[in-house]
Amino acid sequence: MTNVNSPEAAQPGGLPEPRAGVAAPQVKAGNSSIPVAAPGRSAALWLGAVAVLALLATVMLWQKVNNMQQQLALQSANAQGTSQEAQALSKQALALAQETVARVAVLDVRLSEVALQRGQLDELMQSLSRSRDENLVVDIEAALRLAQQQAELTGTVEPLLAALKSADKRVARAAQPRLALLQRALARDIERVKSAAVSDTPSMLAKLDELVRLADDLVLANAVGPAAEAADKPQAAASKPLEQWQRVLQQALGEASNLVRVSRVEAPDAALLSPEQSFFVRENFKLKLLNARLGLLSRQTDSAQGDLVVAQDALRKYFNGTARSTRTAAGLLQQLQLQMRQLQIPRVDDTLAVLATAAAAAGR
Repeated sequence: MTNVNSPEAAQPGGLPEPRAGVAAPQVKAGNSSIPVAAPGRSAALWLGAVAVLALLATVMLWQKVNNMQQQLALQSANAQGTSQEAQALSKQALALAQETVARVAVLDVRLSEVALQRGQLDELMQSLSRSRDENLVVDIEAALRLAQQQAELTGTVEPLLAALKSADKRVARAAQPRLALLQRALARDIERVKSAAVSDTPSMLAKLDELVRLADDLVLANAVGPAAEAADKPQAAASKPLEQWQRVLQQALGEASNLVRVSRVEAPDAALLSPEQSFFVRENFKLKLLNARLGLLSRQTDSAQGDLVVAQDALRKYFNGTARSTRTAAGLLQQLQLQMRQLQIPRVDDTLAVLATAAAAAGR
């Protein structure tokens, strides 16, 4: 019989495990013997399998909950970033609207000043208490001041040049010796206005429109460079096998060099731009160009120059300076800034000073 105190015999339920080649214990009942089963072993196996399945289900459920938490956190961060960008755009739009309203108000003030001066000119022309020479001097001065303002509003010297020529003809018809100094001053101002270099506003507007159109083709500084150009078409087969192997090796090296691109980005902000942010960089660049166009139309040259400077800084900071489109845009911006500096209407201060002296002499 098997020793029940041995380690091999220790089983759940206190029953010994039968060994190979040893008969299971039997219980004699009367004259017959009945074998005794070991139910504890199968129950332990079932409990172990259930525990393993429960552990696997718990691990899978934990992984699923963790993935859901990560997705929710990512969606929350994306929503917050989109909300901040929308707030920034709304603030820019509000600032642009306020700036436009301010510029319109300035134009209204200037137009009201022109209307007021025109009314004053009408009153001066209807005055009967002044002499002929005094009225001539006053009329010329008022016409020149009005032409000066019209030239500044329209950005062309044609109104000022026409007023100077008309004043010269009137002084010549008057044939007054004491107005000879005024006639010489008019001649000097006419020559100076003719030789003044005034920028062509329509050409500047065309360049701004070209820049706005070119903004969509600009290459960002952190954009992945295009793949290397394909190798030249194979020519006639080489006569030597060594040349064939060299050509195959060169092609393999060329393809391997396209897998890694090392470039230098001067601005860290440009290297960290995401695809969504690159869209807003382009839109902000366009917005500055449109602001410069609006400032040019409203004769606000200082504001237009400031917008062009900001656009040039953005072009240098966020876009690839070696690309052809970027070089073209930089050249157009430099031309516009140079023309903006030349957008200064010449003044007729010499003639106005002579007119003031003549008016004082006529009033005495």
